[in-house]
Amino acid sequence: MKHVTFADKSLLVGDDAADTLTEYSAAVARHHTADTVTLTAYGWDGADVEATFVLDQGTVLMAESTPSSLPEPDNDEVVREMREKLMRLSSPNPVEPDDTTMPPSYEELDL
Repeated sequence: MKHVTFADKSLLVGDDAADTLTEYSAAVARHHTADTVTLTAYGWDGADVEATFVLDQGTVLMAESTPSSLPEPDNDEVVREMREKLMRLSSPNPVEPDDTTMPPSYEELDL
């Protein structure tokens, strides 16, 4: 488990979710874009919460280890989605040509 500190809140989430969130947050900032991520977490009082993080170039986010013995909240689907988005940011798809076909010769360009 890790404490994720965002603004003035500190939440407990699983190691994988915290590590992926920080990595994704950095990638979002590097690519001058923004996104939101909602994680299941434990609040300051140990209650189950859902926290939505707004990630952009100004995001200040920290994850630190904790000796908590609570079971990690299930964020497997959100972590999978963040990893897919990370892959798209780090290796975008090549540009594909549209359906317009080029004329076979310069004479047909009507210049």
